[in-house]
Amino acid sequence: MEACAECVEMRTALAEEFRGLQGLFAALGDETRQRIFLALLESEQMGLRAGELAERTHLSRPAVSHHLRVLREAGAVSLHREGTRNYYYPNADTEQWERLRLLADKICAVVRYAADMGYPHMEEDL
Repeated sequence: MEACAECVEMRTALAEEFRGLQGLFAALGDETRQRIFLALLESEQMGLRAGELAERTHLSRPAVSHHLRVLREAGAVSLHREGTRNYYYPNADTEQWERLRLLADKICAVVRYAADMGYPHMEEDL
């Protein structure tokens, strides 16, 4: 079965947008980094230090520091320094999160469109 040209074009555009967020997906795709990110989200404080995250996630401090660096490089986590203390918190810059939301919306729209165009459901076709 040949895909419709419009479906291919829409999927190609989605792939390009996905590539733009690949670093964020890779960073948040790791289960350990998810635990750290969740600890930051669930914290009642405005930021947590690496030692506090190590206690909450039952990880070593060096492991937490490594994962925080990956999360920071991906733009998922930010850092605030107070003297010699570093506090980590979920990145509040909405641009990246908005791009992620828009990508999810577009994926849903493309999937709906493909279904409407008769895109095959492999389970049903077996």
